[in-house]
Amino acid sequence: MNADTWPFSDQPNLAVVANRKIIVEQAWIAYVSHDLDDGGWQFHVESEELIEKNAAVVSLENVLECDPTIALLADLPLGWHAWRSSKTAAWQRARTTVDQA
Repeated sequence: MNADTWPFSDQPNLAVVANRKIIVEQAWIAYVSHDLDDGGWQFHVESEELIEKNAAVVSLENVLECDPTIALLADLPLGWHAWRSSKTAAWQRARTTVDQA
């Protein structure tokens, strides 16, 4: 993907946190957060807490290559999250509350 078509304002090599299943097993992404405190991105699979043993630090570009639908979330504001109920479901968005952070 070249700079003209890159959908995010963050650089492709930005380090993000993702569940290993997304990278290794091509599992679908169920939940995405764009953290208010540090601007970081997190990518989660359905029904599995992201803990150290199943987390990977990868580039934003790696995650986009695994699931191009996250390009639809490129404009997700800081402090917001998005989720979907299946791989083909539409992304839903909401501001992250203190309880969810």
